[in-house]
Amino acid sequence: MLSFLNRLVTWWNGSTIGTQIYTKRNGQKVGEDDQGNTYYQTRDGKRRWVMFNGEAEASRVSPDWHGWLHHTYDESPADRPLTHKAWEKPHQPNLTGTMAAYAPSGSLRQAQPAERRDYEAWSPE
Repeated sequence: MLSFLNRLVTWWNGSTIGTQIYTKRNGQKVGEDDQGNTYYQTRDGKRRWVMFNGEAEASRVSPDWHGWLHHTYDESPADRPLTHKAWEKPHQPNLTGTMAAYAPSGSLRQAQPAERRDYEAWSPE
């Protein structure tokens, strides 16, 4: 029962039931990316959306599919993959706000913060 209520009202754990019903009635599957996200459009092609595989995080959409979602490209990457240069790096999701986010030395997020010798706390005397 709790999982049903979560799916009914939350969108960050995946798609809501309303989105799933809309997709079933109006959606036409266009393709999937390497992370398992599924891309849809309406039958007339005016609306495009993604159903995330897992957590709904926009940075998990690759640049190829991002261009298709925003009508930059008419043909989907599943139909006509974009050519990539040898110097292009593979897509990486944004890890900000997660435990895997970058924490520089001296950060309070480090398990053992680095000792700072260049800082002396002020104390009123």
